[in-house]
Amino acid sequence: MGLSRLAALHGVATSFSPSAGVTEPVPETTVVAVLGALGVDATTPEAVRDALAAAESAARARLLPATLVVWSGEPLPAALTGLPPGTELSVRPEDADEADEPVPLPVPAGEPDPAGPGSAWWAAPPLGVHRLTAHAPGREPQDCTLVVAPDRVPQPPGRSHGFLVQLYSLLSARSWGMGDLGDLADLASWSGRRLGAGFVQINPLHAAVPGEPTDPSPYRPSSRRFPDPVHLRVESVPEYGHVPDPVALDALRRKGAELREAVLDKGALIDRDAVWALKRQALGLVLDVPLTPGRHAAYCDFLAAQGQALEDHALWCALAEVHGPDWHGWPEELRDPRSDATARARAELLDRVDHHCRLAWLTDTQLADAQRAARDAGMAVGVVHDLAVGVHPGGADTWAQQDAFAHGMSVGAPPDAFNARGQDWGLPPWRPDALAASGYAPYRGLLRGLLAHAGALRIDHVMGLFRLWWVPEGRPPTEGTYVTHDAEAMLAVLVLEAHRAGAVVMGEDLGTVEPGVREALARRGVLGTSVLWFERDWAGDGRPLAPERWRADCLATATTHDLPSTAARLTGDHVTLRHRLGLLTRPLDEEMREDRAETAEWLALLTRLGMLPEGGGDEEAAVRAVHRFLLRTPARMAGVWLPDTIGDRRPQNLPGTWDQYPNWRLPIADAEGVPVTLEQLAASPRLHRLMDVLRAAGAGSQTRTAPPGARPA
Repeated sequence: MGLSRLAALHGVATSFSPSAGVTEPVPETTVVAVLGALGVDATTPEAVRDALAAAESAARARLLPATLVVWSGEPLPAALTGLPPGTELSVRPEDADEADEPVPLPVPAGEPDPAGPGSAWWAAPPLGVHRLTAHAPGREPQDCTLVVAPDRVPQPPGRSHGFLVQLYSLLSARSWGMGDLGDLADLASWSGRRLGAGFVQINPLHAAVPGEPTDPSPYRPSSRRFPDPVHLRVESVPEYGHVPDPVALDALRRKGAELREAVLDKGALIDRDAVWALKRQALGLVLDVPLTPGRHAAYCDFLAAQGQALEDHALWCALAEVHGPDWHGWPEELRDPRSDATARARAELLDRVDHHCRLAWLTDTQLADAQRAARDAGMAVGVVHDLAVGVHPGGADTWAQQDAFAHGMSVGAPPDAFNARGQDWGLPPWRPDALAASGYAPYRGLLRGLLAHAGALRIDHVMGLFRLWWVPEGRPPTEGTYVTHDAEAMLAVLVLEAHRAGAVVMGEDLGTVEPGVREALARRGVLGTSVLWFERDWAGDGRPLAPERWRADCLATATTHDLPSTAARLTGDHVTLRHRLGLLTRPLDEEMREDRAETAEWLALLTRLGMLPEGGGDEEAAVRAVHRFLLRTPARMAGVWLPDTIGDRRPQNLPGTWDQYPNWRLPIADAEGVPVTLEQLAASPRLHRLMDVLRAAGAGSQTRTAPPGARPA
């Protein structure tokens, strides 16, 4: 009983529900290990008793919670209105210097006006993350983090449609073996101007862990805070034309063209390592060119704005070049980013640190160019960036922010009806207590970096804002447990930063979702994700959900990067692919019968609604019908998987595989598997037949330009 109470006080679950009406206990050893990762000793009955007494005593003594959220226009939280009579409050604003005195509130708390916000006693600080201090008579002063946030994130201006694409897979005639930020800008400009697209959603561009081979997954990065320079269009860097040795640079460009041709014409897979090897050499030549005074001033402004976070990231990159990409294997004195030895290494590697800072700046400028191209093309939203759920345990973020991560833990998913073994993603979680103690600084910095050049942000596994499944190192995912975040604080910081950036937010809320999560997200204006094949009347007859019954506040799609393409789904190719790879758990004919029955249900609905006049035997027509259906729903945004426009039947990622399938390494291809360039996509009759459907359905419903003041200057 004592352990359960102690776990509850620290947000650690002692049971979970893998399916409706079923409750499973969490192993006691798991609870003890997770508490240990949170700095709580529960290894003996005596330790549990002492820790519980300390936690309960601290809870009784607190005047305010660790984090207090005030939503604009909503009643004040009970923690404020219920303070003891005579309590005085003072606030240190977010932008105040440490030497500045806190700002007192004019009237003591304890005399609240029932009218709530706007009452005379509460002089609300401006939007931001502040430090609130409470002085109650006869008690020690107590501090807490105060988040003052708008009530909702910005909303998309009208209904819109757009493309979903894994950027690396989109090669153009100028790519060096994989898609880059120049291709992104060109895709946005073309699709906005010619197709009326309102957005382009891409995969995470987070910095990868270096090494050969590099993990090609964009969802297991070294850092989520900074982008990877492999996405740079080298020729677009202004210093490119001033390299003293243009012959060497041109030779590298030709080798880049050879990589492109190997992928497009010879069936080669996208080789991120080979691309980066060439770009690294080329950028080394480019970065030797002195910056002009204006460019240098812009670079210095970037350094000042990014501060310690960029310096740490660049230093990690420089140290990784010397000691390898996993900091756990570095000399012990370098494992601490604040040690004297690390400071000396910083001085010794100053040129390389500056080199990596320059790369971050160049990538940032091209990200800005891509979003500018999207908005100039009339896109109401523009580029939708993606936030991965976590980072590699040996990467830059875990080195620079060691106190923020739970050591010896990784996040995943519990066992459920679809995966009895659960999942371990190998990504260390943030410690909720450490985030709160820092005023959510790592989280805020992450969001600001991602939102700087985003029209919208997609959050992978958005349920992680509420709770995550922690798996102790060395144990199977079945022996994990849920650890909760302060969801209101996580949401408030997200809403605040999105408001400042003028950006829409959408969450990937597929799979097991805790009750109340979707409602809480919707209340704050965070759009959900609805995928056609999963939208059934699960509470009723299980049949496909009629379009008018879909939720409005979502991004509606036919597929995602982790699912079969629409053509593969319609033809059953995704089942035969899994059969060839030995991934089926039932006989092939049984799987095929069930798949055909599910597809037939959807085709029948499309036919009844008059969306499939060509009949069910035409796969291309069925793809168009699926997208007509998406536009019939009230969804605010409709996403078109770019490979679907030309009938690509191969998934970009096949969950459950490692080396059996070339995940994250395939170029976009047509129905025959022939790779297609951006230029060929733009001229594709099949693409235009599909997009004519969306243009016709969306005529008059899409705002083509951003409203004034949508994004601060």
